[in-house]
Amino acid sequence: MAETNRIVQLMKAAFNGRAWHGPALQEILASVNAAQAAAKPIANAHSIWELVLHITAWQKIVRRRLAGEEVFDVPEEEDWPPVKDTSAAAWKNALQELQQQHKNLCEATVRLQDADLSKMVRSSDGDHSFYVMLHGVIQHDLYHAGQIVLLRKALAAS
Repeated sequence: MAETNRIVQLMKAAFNGRAWHGPALQEILASVNAAQAAAKPIANAHSIWELVLHITAWQKIVRRRLAGEEVFDVPEEEDWPPVKDTSAAAWKNALQELQQQHKNLCEATVRLQDADLSKMVRSSDGDHSFYVMLHGVIQHDLYHAGQIVLLRKALAAS
């Protein structure tokens, strides 16, 4: 099996389910409604909605980098897009966009050859290979998934 296919399997497990660590991002978000997503039960912490938009942004950024676009400094507005509409329809759209960007990233990754994994990406946090970046986006998703679990627990306790 190609290494790129293994990476895509890890991406899908972390995102959709059947991950060995526990619930995947989609499983964690499945029962979150718009009001819960917009709530800020922990002072000075991002909301679930903000985290979803941030994860989506990085799915896009990594895909753009894979396509050869130099994305060096990511503006705050792109890194942490603001929640402008907290309606149920907007939450549904945010979740659909997250799913679409995850799908796009998986498709872009599976099109790579294993030799592409050693290509380098310039970024403000240091140069790294496609291989490191792709594993990094998986780790990034899971890091924020853990934060979402804690926010859900804080919401339940309030």
